[in-house]
Formats: sequence, C-alpha cells, structure tokens
Amino acid sequence: MSPEEMEKRELPAASQAEDELEGVPQRLLERAAFALVAGEVVAIPTDTVYGLAADPERPLATEALFALKGRPASLQLPVLVSGTDQADGLASGGLPHVAKRVAERFWPGAVTIVVLRRPGLTWMLGGDGTTIGIRCPGDEFARALCARVGPLATTSANRHGEPPLSSVEEIAASFGEKVAVAVDGGRLEGPPSTVLDLTGRYPRCLREGAIAFAEIEAVTGE
Repeated sequence: MSPEEMEKRELPAASQAEDELEGVPQRLLERAAFALVAGEVVAIPTDTVYGLAADPERPLATEALFALKGRPASLQLPVLVSGTDQADGLASGGLPHVAKRVAERFWPGAVTIVVLRRPGLTWMLGGDGTTIGIRCPGDEFARALCARVGPLATTSANRHGEPPLSSVEEIAASFGEKVAVAVDGGRLEGPPSTVLDLTGRYPRCLREGAIAFAEIEAVTGE
C-alpha cells in the first residue's frame, strides 16, 4: 500500500464505549488503529495471551496474518469484539439466546463462543465459512481497539504449533518488522480462552481453558 493510499484511509469515529475506557493510552491506540486500517498486522495484549490481530474488512490483511503465523487456512481465525452489540452483527439472525446468556455472565472474559455466521459476511477467516468464533476480551486496550476499528481477526502470537510468546520482546524477536505495532501489556502467560460451540442443539466444549466448562453449563442450563 502506497503512502498516498494510507493517507486516504480514515479511521471510524471514536465511539462512546471507547471514550469511556479509562487508562487506555490514546496515542498508542491511534497508532495501532491506523496500522490495522492500513491492512497491517499488530500485536496486542489480551486477558489471556498476546494476540496477532488484523482487520477482517481487508482480505489481504487476514491473508498476511495466516502467512505470518504459518496457520493452515482450514483453521478458522476467531474474532475479538468490543461487546455484545458488535457480536450480534456477526451471527446469523443475531446471537442466539443461549449465547447471550453466556456473554452476560462471562464477557468481557475468557470464553470464545462459536455460532453460525451471518450470511453475506465475506471475511476471509479460514475454515468452511459457516461459523464464526467470537470473544469479548477482558483487556481494556483490546476492547478499545475493537471499538475504534471494528471486530478484529485474532490469533495467539506465535508460530503455528509453537507455544504463545509472552512478551513484546519475544514477539519482536520472532516476527520483526512484519508486526507493525506491538502493544506492551507486560508478561502474559495465562491460559487460553475456553471455546464453546453453540451451533448445535446442545452446547459443546471445543477447548477447556481459563473458564471451566462446568461453570458455563451452569449458565446454559444444559
């Protein structure tokens, strides 16, 4: 992308939800947001581990994310959102009732919900394109960035098959300038999110992580 093209890119207007997040460094937020809108990959902290993020509205950006991580296209990229309003627009017919109950209890937090994907959503996230994994992270910066740019395609910051990187220094050493901005959130070594499949008749745990599946079952009533 040429400098002239980058200058023509405009960030969305700051939302009220973003403005209400205290302690978020606005200058760093703008740097990360501009890089994403320009189609670049950024590294951001979450409440679990560091993530590599791209704007799914720009297909070349998600393609670059797959290539950078070495992730097979058959493995779908999950999406981070600023809250249930963003999530609702990604699911077929909106979030199902059971997903809303889970979100009310565990978001922001370490639960990824997999739901049927909204028809017409053409993002290149990998997989078969029929479902989408969504999470509202507990980290304020990550939520503010989603509020600023929109939902973000995200994957853990590591090469495919290797352990997640725990610091921006490790990310810089591994990926170098291929990551346009690396936001320092300190050392992150938490467990991954729990992944919950809500596309069938009954909730199904695809991966148990930071939140025990038994806690989620108590909310879903299944």
